[in-house]
Amino acid sequence: MADLERRIARLEAIEEIRRLKARYFRCVDTKAWAEFADLFTEDVVIEFAESTSGARTKAEFIAAAEKHFVGGISVHHGHEPEIRILDSDHATGIWPMYDLVEVPASSPYVSHTGWGHYTESYRREPDGRWRISASRLTRLKRVELDKQ
Repeated sequence: MADLERRIARLEAIEEIRRLKARYFRCVDTKAWAEFADLFTEDVVIEFAESTSGARTKAEFIAAAEKHFVGGISVHHGHEPEIRILDSDHATGIWPMYDLVEVPASSPYVSHTGWGHYTESYRREPDGRWRISASRLTRLKRVELDKQ
């Protein structure tokens, strides 16, 4: 029975991480910044070359995301993740992604659409919740669009 319990725990962890990333996409697109911030560990490491303004801390990353999307609209999709459970408190994942970001004409940012991958690490925190502890966005293609 121990093997069955371990397998069930693994599947539950995978589903919790899938739901975590679904909340990530929803929160960015609906601009739910307080909920978005709660998806990350305090020591999160972010590598999003073109879109995070060089943020080094969680607070800087959340502020940069909020500034980036103000006044615009975005659509983010993640597809068919490869999630690997490393142990009871650590996991990794690769998410094929698509995004569309349309910023107003007054924005210093560029409207674009893109395809690529999120490569992430996850950690189960002492409160029992999985959070993103590292996220790197790499793009296969990015197309700049005219501003709205």
